[in-house]
Amino acid sequence: MRVSGGALATGLAVAAGLAGSVQVAVMSRLGERIGVAEALGFATLLTAAVAFLGLLIVSRSIGGYERALHQPWWMLSGGLLGLLIVFTVTYAGPRIGIAATVGILIAGQLVMGAAIDRFGLLGSQRIGLHWERILGIVLLAAGAALSLRK
Repeated sequence: MRVSGGALATGLAVAAGLAGSVQVAVMSRLGERIGVAEALGFATLLTAAVAFLGLLIVSRSIGGYERALHQPWWMLSGGLLGLLIVFTVTYAGPRIGIAATVGILIAGQLVMGAAIDRFGLLGSQRIGLHWERILGIVLLAAGAALSLRK
């Protein structure tokens, strides 16, 4: 059975969503035990090591690192943004709860994603912002706000 690119992308997005919630819980506990900065440093080091090994296995080269340095600065900011996300989930999870942290994170991602789509920012294709999308964003934001109540 052959899986289409869209089906694979959708499956990966679902898996990443599930993993993201688990990540909030795991990083929250690690941050409580060893400190937020220490947990962030360890997670980042582990990610870098595994990504480096993966690059060696898949590409049999680390030339991608050199090519990355010749890209526009804003394309390289993804790594720093990932660092902000991991720091935030490590810090926020134990303070406001896993569900609230995930809800607020997803609501923020959806709002920014809709803006990026609508205006074609960062080289993305323009995708209209119709009433169903707006309603979805509003409902998710309301859910995120409600999840702050304990």
